[in-house]
Amino acid sequence: MAISEFRWIRWNVENATKHGCTFAEIESVILRPDRGFPRRIDNEKWLVYGRGVGNRLIEVIYLLDDPHTAFVIHAMPLITRRRRGGR
Repeated sequence: MAISEFRWIRWNVENATKHGCTFAEIESVILRPDRGFPRRIDNEKWLVYGRGVGNRLIEVIYLLDDPHTAFVIHAMPLITRRRRGGR
């Protein structure tokens, strides 16, 4: 899977950035995920962890519009408690 494009509309812009993540950070996490990611979490959704601004750990969930276009539905920095619990 080689993502080269992102589809942004009002809905996912608002959802993806409401926890303080930037577009550049979200796209960077998807393009350069941590080892072991992305992971399929159901038939349509993909989960990825990666490093964002200031080396903070970011969680991103996205759908694939096609094999090369990601549609982000969620992004947020992970706090210590969530890192331990994982998915």
